[in-house]
Order: sequence, then structure tokens, then C-alpha cells
Amino acid sequence: MPDILLPGAAPERVGLEFVTGGFTMPVALASPDDGTGRLFVADLPGVIRVIDAGVNEPFLDITGRVVDLRTGYDERGLLGLAFHPKFRENGRFFVYYSAPLRDGAPEGWDHTSRVSEFAVSTPNRADPGSERMILEVDQPQANHNGGSIAFGPDGYLYIPLGDGGGANDVGRGHPPGGNGQDIETLLGKILRIDVDGEKPYGIPADNPFVGREGRDEIYAYGLRNPWRTAFDAGGEHRLFAADAGQYLWESVKIIVPGGNHGWNLREGNHAFDPGNPRESPADAPRTGRRGEPLIDAIIEYPNANQPGGIGAVVIGGYVYRGRAIPALVGRYVFGEWNRAGTDGDGIIFSATEDPGGQWDFTEVEVAGSRTVGAYVLAFGEDAKHELYVLTAEERGPVGETGRVYRLVPAP
Repeated sequence: MPDILLPGAAPERVGLEFVTGGFTMPVALASPDDGTGRLFVADLPGVIRVIDAGVNEPFLDITGRVVDLRTGYDERGLLGLAFHPKFRENGRFFVYYSAPLRDGAPEGWDHTSRVSEFAVSTPNRADPGSERMILEVDQPQANHNGGSIAFGPDGYLYIPLGDGGGANDVGRGHPPGGNGQDIETLLGKILRIDVDGEKPYGIPADNPFVGREGRDEIYAYGLRNPWRTAFDAGGEHRLFAADAGQYLWESVKIIVPGGNHGWNLREGNHAFDPGNPRESPADAPRTGRRGEPLIDAIIEYPNANQPGGIGAVVIGGYVYRGRAIPALVGRYVFGEWNRAGTDGDGIIFSATEDPGGQWDFTEVEVAGSRTVGAYVLAFGEDAKHELYVLTAEERGPVGETGRVYRLVPAP
């Protein structure tokens, strides 16, 4: 395991510049490459707001289409937002949200995850009546929903899905061996589809499972809950995914096409036993059930449930490709939802690539306050590749404590 530099070991410092607030739980930020510099922020209850030079107004409101949320804590809601690469010309964008369980879904399941396309009616307003459903996936439990959809450099839409929820990838809606390892289900996967071809969507001809066993939509598998995924805007445009752990290990993975990323044979890079999830078996498996190699996580840290644990849930971020903070260029900036032993104090990390495979990472100190002082929900990237952190002071979708900050140089 790489060294982890915590406060007191001269961590890097950044400033957090307040951009806007008044959200409930902001979980996604996107900026179309249309020359306007606008930011769009998705709030968990179902509203997308546009932020443009101080203007902060509703862009789309689908709260009536989102499943009723539990105020104390809920992983469902409006979870993802992605603008078509040709948004400037066609006005198309896509959202991922948790809808009430659809007709015909398995009895007793919790909800249906939905990916839909919408169109704009004016530059700062979407047409709520333009919804075209692209994909629906039924979810047996309320948690582990992924949702951070994104267009890749190839123009295809990538859709991260959790393993169906509950715990250990077992129980109702989880087949023997778990959804993560079952290539005949979409749960526990990252999907890759073509939204410009046949309706409701097409399958890229070079998807890993086309013409062989497994669902054609699958791009990669073996994920528990990929909570925030993002492509590197530079370099080799690799896809990074933070995979929320069970009880012991949080991890970040670089997604490999057709790759098995381990869950629920492994939690992070450690062996996992669904029958005894609070203790990592000594020997981690190297291959999956079909003899395929398991892909190692590039970052791993102990969860707060074990001695020396850092926090509760890893939050995926971005490789920094902006200009404002030169020291961060080429580093992966990610976070932790809540520091161990606190109630609402997330962490920002930066990680440096190591040719040996395991990346070294350090806490990034917040200038003026040292810590974030709120739950870290997500990160975002604008059209100039500057980064943002999205926070809230509440554990669940209540109130208006949600804020958006821009990462800037420390004063």
C-alpha cells in the first residue's frame, strides 16, 4: 500500500472559491463545450440549474419523475448529467435518474434507474416534454446506483451502474456469485452505448462482449458502486472510477475495456468473503471465475470501519488539466465523503501516478480552514478543465446547504 501523507506532513494547499449555493445535494457538474462557459449543476431531488456569470436559474426540473427520496439519507435521485459532444448544434443532453419502479419490474424491487435524452427550448431552459427514454435498469435495493454518465472521446455514452445495492452483492436481485461478476446482467458494470444510431440506442461494434458470451452493452465489469467516474481530458483519455467499498477498503480504478475489476471477489485489492465481510481473507484472488485476470485498483485506502481508517466513502474526481494550479497538472484529484471520526468533513486528495501501478496520494489542505468542513459529494470540470468540488452539510436530501466551490491557488 502506498504512503498516505496526512496533515502534518506538509500536504499541498488549495483555495476553495465559492461559486454558488442553495442546493440540496449537488451531485454532478457539467459544462458543455459551446463557448458560453456556463456551468450546469444537477441537484439530487431532480433539478438542474444553470450558472452563467452570476445567473443561477432552473434549467430542468424533473422532481415529479424522481422516486420519493428519504430525507435522512438516500443514494437515489438525479445522479448524472452529460451534454452531447455536438450540443452547440443539436441541443441534446442526457440525464440519469432514479424513477419509481416501472410496470413489469420484479415484484418487491425498489426502483428503476433511467437514462433519458432531453432537448433545449431556449439557451437556458430545457424542454421537459422532450424526454426520450434511452435505457431503464431495475434496481433491487435503493443504494449503489452509480450514475455519473459521460461521453467518451469516442463519442459514445458511458453509463456506470452499481451492483444493485444491499450489501456484499448478495440477497434479493443478486444471483449466486453476485451481479458484479455476472456478465449477463447490466448491474455492477460500466456500459457503453451509441445514442446517435438506432433507437433507443445502438451498440458500438467494438464493445468487448459483442459476438461472445455476455451483454453487448457491457464495457467493463466487477464494480460495486462506481461513485463518480470521469475521463482524463488529456494524456491517453483514460476512464477513472472511484469504487465505493463495503466495510474495509475504498478504491479508485482505471477502467480497462472488457476488464474484470474484481467485485465481489475482491474489495479494492484485498480478497473479499461475502460470508465474513468485515475481515479480508489472506490471499487475494488474481483471476475471475472464467479464468480472466482481475484488474488491480490504482488507489486503495482503509475505510473508517477498521483501525487507522481514513473515511467512509471514496468520491471520484478528475485528472487536473487546467492552468490555475500548475502543481496539480497531471495529478488525479479525488475525495472522501467524510473524514473518520467527524460528522460532515470531507477530504480532497491528489494522487501521482507511479509506474509500478499503485499511485501515491496526499491530502490537499484547504487554505484558511484546513478542511472542507462539509460532506464532499462530487467533483466537476468546466470547459477549461478547471475543477470544482460539490458539498453539502446534511447527510440526506434536505435543506439548502449544498454548495459549489472552484479549486484555486492557495493565497
